[in-house]
Amino acid sequence: MRKLVWIAAFAALASPAAAERITVTGEAIDTWCYFSGVMGGADAVQGTAHHTCALWCAAGGIPVGLLAEDGTVYMVLKIAADDAANGGDMLLRIASHVITATGEHHVRDGINYLIVNDVVADAGIVNLTHEDYGVVPDFAIPEPKE
Repeated sequence: MRKLVWIAAFAALASPAAAERITVTGEAIDTWCYFSGVMGGADAVQGTAHHTCALWCAAGGIPVGLLAEDGTVYMVLKIAADDAANGGDMLLRIASHVITATGEHHVRDGINYLIVNDVVADAGIVNLTHEDYGVVPDFAIPEPKE
């Protein structure tokens, strides 16, 4: 009997919480550079200044995030029918774009996850950060070794 209680308790802890259907608008971002700070502050790794790097990271399997207008970051697990969520064609098409997506929102351990069912709007790249940071921010270029 005790074994059944432990199994039931473990199953309850391991089962995922119910998803909430949401619609969110934001920029498709490179989560590695955004969270690590390796390329500068959060504003330097958005928009046109970071577009090429966002493409490389998405193609390399770095999880793509959706930075919502309110500052919430959603880790994108899958987009629509794109089987290859990390590095899939859809993620490469929307890198640095401001999109509106509908999907299933999950929260686990304080991290927001989004399974996108549909990209309902794609405004393209609207965040022209290269005017402030250049194509590659100066602080992201290492000093030459002597």
